[in-house]
Amino acid sequence: MPNDMKETIAKAMLTLLMERHVKKLTVKDIVEQCHITRQAFYYHFEGIPELIRWMVEGYFEQVLQNVMAQESMEEGLRCFFVMAINAIPYLEQGMDSNYRDDLERLLRQCFQRFFALGLEKKHYYANCTGSEIKVILRYHSRAVLGLLQEWTKEDTDQLDQIVHTVYRLIAEGIPPK
Repeated sequence: MPNDMKETIAKAMLTLLMERHVKKLTVKDIVEQCHITRQAFYYHFEGIPELIRWMVEGYFEQVLQNVMAQESMEEGLRCFFVMAINAIPYLEQGMDSNYRDDLERLLRQCFQRFFALGLEKKHYYANCTGSEIKVILRYHSRAVLGLLQEWTKEDTDQLDQIVHTVYRLIAEGIPPK
């Protein structure tokens, strides 16, 4: 069995979601797509939710590496948005499947982790208590997730402006007029 069997299984799942638009994804579908046994699937993953978690976390680690390599938080936020926008077609298909709740929970966790690392790196909200920071992280992660869930072509055309506004909200706060 090749070392990259997890990748093979993940690609089979993406093929089913993207090319065949499977809404009720099963282990049987995946093992047939990648020509392995159920036993081989279960050797690598406990089930489809674990496979989804492995895929999302792997992509998220790539995003984090790219974001943290940027010189400024605003550039990092732009990188985050670009990579998230590129993942939207896959996420939309995943949201149309029977694993929507698992995927939404994972995305919220990943977004919170992203903001936690970014805020920690830049020492934002240093004067806030731990409980205040938890609320701030939930707020920012859900706000950005909400933006991305309703993303349009016009938003892509305005990406730099949107990123700058979100950055200002996080870093400076924008007082009401």
